[in-house]
Amino acid sequence: MANIVFNVALGRLAQYGDLPAAADSLIMVPFAAAGLPSDATMRDYATLAAVKAGATEQATLGRKTLSNVTVTVDNAADRVAIDCDDVTWTATAGSAIGAVVICYKPDTASADSAIIPMTKHDVSMTPDGSNFTLTIADFARASSSA
Repeated sequence: MANIVFNVALGRLAQYGDLPAAADSLIMVPFAAAGLPSDATMRDYATLAAVKAGATEQATLGRKTLSNVTVTVDNAADRVAIDCDDVTWTATAGSAIGAVVICYKPDTASADSAIIPMTKHDVSMTPDGSNFTLTIADFARASSSA
């Protein structure tokens, strides 16, 4: 589950998770462990470009498009859960990662300045040439505190 939800995505998680546009997607972006800013700093970034200005994308692994994204309303627990398939990188290489950021990519977006960061997940992994699968169980939950 997420360590932080970016301020820009508060209240919008379910909307973005439902993928409302014709060709939009959710993407996972790995970030190098070295130089990661604090959660308090990261949560204020409003675009992927801003996240990348404060942290280093681990581009050797590459971005992944999430598949089988589901948004489930749980009336008994008064929350919405957003889930997707696990993500696998094959023949991993490059610098160690310390986090992944899940972003909403609008269907017309190609620039990082138009991609909206949703959640940040602490992940500790040093690429060693083997495959790495990130197991995801409800990557985010939104609940009512009222």
